[in-house]
Amino acid sequence: MLKKKWEIIEDHYYEKFRIFSAKRSRRENPRTGKPFDFFLMEGLDWTNIIVLTRDNQIVLVEQYRHGADKLTLELPGGAVEKDESPIDAASREVKEETGFSLSKIIPLGAIYPNPAMQSMKLHVFVGHTDDSPQALQQLDSGEDIQIVVKPLDQFLTDIKECRADHALTTAAIGLYLIGVR
Repeated sequence: MLKKKWEIIEDHYYEKFRIFSAKRSRRENPRTGKPFDFFLMEGLDWTNIIVLTRDNQIVLVEQYRHGADKLTLELPGGAVEKDESPIDAASREVKEETGFSLSKIIPLGAIYPNPAMQSMKLHVFVGHTDDSPQALQQLDSGEDIQIVVKPLDQFLTDIKECRADHALTTAAIGLYLIGVR
């Protein structure tokens, strides 16, 4: 098993945005002793929340994703702001994106979506709610979100048949299904 960390020789930030920074990191390969450049993103952690109603419906959001250039069906979620915990961010994001309030929230774990080039972690939760929203959506200026509520089994079929193909949503559902219910 590898035990040596690659030593940082130099970091050069190309750009710093509100939620992430892009940089080149020159690091020394511990095996060869030679430098190698990596292009990395550092930023805020994220949350995804599996929101379940009393009758086992799942609350989802459909939104246009510019990277994929298409509408995606996914879990509510978003950035963990610097002044909040992941669990508080999860509750806030559910309320903002869907209007639902959570009566119970359980952490399922935290995973790295792309550790090859991103420092950010995804914190995954399952939350329980009543059967209807308690408030209006409070969307950011860059959001246009449609709320979708459907049976959990139907959404699992959507994932299996690649109709729901957002990797972070799929990973979160995987954590849920392997036993932290």
